[in-house]
Amino acid sequence: QVQVVESGGGLVPPGGSLRLSCAASGSIFRLNDMGWYRQTPGKQRELVASITSGGSANYADSVKGRFTISRDNAKNTIVLQMNSLEPEDTAVYYCKVKLVARTPFGNYRDYDYWGQGTQVTVSS
Repeated sequence: QVQVVESGGGLVPPGGSLRLSCAASGSIFRLNDMGWYRQTPGKQRELVASITSGGSANYADSVKGRFTISRDNAKNTIVLQMNSLEPEDTAVYYCKVKLVARTPFGNYRDYDYWGQGTQVTVSS
């Protein structure tokens, strides 16, 4: 079993900052890419930022220069530092983890796991 737990989020005025954390735990053989996605009502879930196990980061154009993703491989965690927040950043943010785990049959395969989501609201 694998658990993906998010923390952070909340209400912040425009121009403010928030920090989201995501931790993966359980029967993980290898942790690959980890990232944050967001979704608003009526829209598709979109990538915000992702990071490889080697530390290479990728950002959506809309958050470049404002958001920073970091990773601690020893703790299987990622952090999204969000600065200069705008009302358009309001969404439910989801952590996604790509990993390799052992199946009940004894072989290994790729899995994708999602967190439960955390609400970020940017409003005065």
